[in-house]
Amino acid sequence: MATVTFDGATRIYPGNDKPSVDHLDLHIEDGEFLVLVGPSGCGKSTSLRMLAGLEEVNDGRILIGDRDVTDVQPKDRDIAMVFQNYALYPHMTVADNMGFALKIAGMPKDEIRQRVQEAAEILDLGEYLSRKPKALSGGQRQRVAMGRAIVRQPRVFLMDEPLSNLDAKLRVSTRTQIASLQRRLGVTTVYVTHDQTEALTMGDRIAVLKDGLLQQVGSPLVLYDKPANAFVATFIGSPAMNIGTFPVKDGAVLIGEASVPLTREVLDAMVPEDEDQLTVGFRPENLDLTTAETPGAIPVEIDIVEELGSDAYAYGTLKGSAEQASTLQGGSLIARVDPRSVPRKGETVYLSIRPGEQHNFSASTGERMPD
Repeated sequence: MATVTFDGATRIYPGNDKPSVDHLDLHIEDGEFLVLVGPSGCGKSTSLRMLAGLEEVNDGRILIGDRDVTDVQPKDRDIAMVFQNYALYPHMTVADNMGFALKIAGMPKDEIRQRVQEAAEILDLGEYLSRKPKALSGGQRQRVAMGRAIVRQPRVFLMDEPLSNLDAKLRVSTRTQIASLQRRLGVTTVYVTHDQTEALTMGDRIAVLKDGLLQQVGSPLVLYDKPANAFVATFIGSPAMNIGTFPVKDGAVLIGEASVPLTREVLDAMVPEDEDQLTVGFRPENLDLTTAETPGAIPVEIDIVEELGSDAYAYGTLKGSAEQASTLQGGSLIARVDPRSVPRKGETVYLSIRPGEQHNFSASTGERMPD
């Protein structure tokens, strides 16, 4: 087992002026499951490939344990990688696929057989060892790819969107299996995904990247409750956080026709560059249906309601300034409502933000304001 450290690691592809990964500083503890997450092109897969030795590090360094592996060949880094594509040999059995890397390394047949059998038991693949990949389901093939990594007994597992090729139902069950397996094996794991639901459910910690820059790293709960900036706030959580930039007047932020009081700490933190505006966010599950008489109640005209059985989400338009309504990301305000008493389309409802659940960000920088 080992820690992993990115120390100012930078990758600039030939022909590009802008780094794909820009001075990444990140420390991963021994046995930790860390998820790298972000939109397409944010640098998460590049970071993983730098750790694997598949991409050059133009500046900074990468350490596995106390060993600087920046210039070490991939085969000598003692890592095992699981890709989005299973990349199994179609003419080999499951057992041969899992043990192939050990065979190439010259390991005795008896030890290969023992390691393959142990990995097959862990992954519930014992009855499939004599089958060829074409006789397996997508989930079983991905488990074979996992087994191929496990038998090598590496110091670090690297996983690059391993569930992307699976259907939605299988993805849910397989991510549970991977998380459970990692905790049982205790191997340091770096997992890349663009799916924030995977990140929230699997990782001990999550590192959010955007445009090659690390935005925030922390536990799933920290990123959900205390996003460091407006980007993290909208990226983490499903449905996404309601967020928009609104004018501030007389100690309150004007959201549609509502005047929502602000704390002295937020008002004092505003700077001239904010131009008397504030970016405000609040999650759909942190809104309550209330009445027009409630102070700070936000009037919303309902456009559509998604009924999901155990939950329901109402999508609506802010009443009042059309310009303000258009600043909301996605154009609609979303509220979780009682699935057995949903508002009707065209109805105007009043929503209040629960105390302590309003997120305030600088309009000029997007950084989180004091609570």
